[in-house]
Amino acid sequence: MKRELITIAGSLGSGKSSTAKAVAEALGYRHFSSGDLFRKIAGERGESVEATNISAEVQKDIDYQVDKLLQEMGRTENKIVIDSRMAWHWMQDSFKVFLALDIDPAAERVFQDVLKKSRVSEEGSSVDDVRASIERRFASEQKRYFSLYGVHPTDPKNFDLVVNTKDNDLKAVVDIVLKKYKQWQNDEAAR
Repeated sequence: MKRELITIAGSLGSGKSSTAKAVAEALGYRHFSSGDLFRKIAGERGESVEATNISAEVQKDIDYQVDKLLQEMGRTENKIVIDSRMAWHWMQDSFKVFLALDIDPAAERVFQDVLKKSRVSEEGSSVDDVRASIERRFASEQKRYFSLYGVHPTDPKNFDLVVNTKDNDLKAVVDIVLKKYKQWQNDEAAR
């Protein structure tokens, strides 16, 4: 039987954490965010998330710290929803979800979070600033994860489900994930 483990990756600003929290709550699972851990690391370093991303291109121990924890969780955890860029890679037996969102609506969402101060270690004085930051972070993450692990972390082929969050509100995204997750589990049970 498939494990009760969901990994949620996605574009910057696509709603990974909100979706993962809501899915975990609906299922009665625990939630873990490697993005929160990365933001905590950035805060401890006195850097923005973008600066820590750039630092991680050279200081590989930053990614290794997060990835080591994810690997351990992959061996030991069950009934958990993890939002992370790379958890799908470490947890091949998880239900792997990717949330897609184009850069313009992503920049607007992240900027609104910056204005509300609901994003730790994020900065930007305009949507254009945030858009530029997202583009730099995306490029940095693509480069790092390919260099470290030889993977393209946003390739839809890596995932069991891809959901575009532009035209779906949080409730709709959560409903889609829950429905497909139950189908995924049932498909295995029927074999």
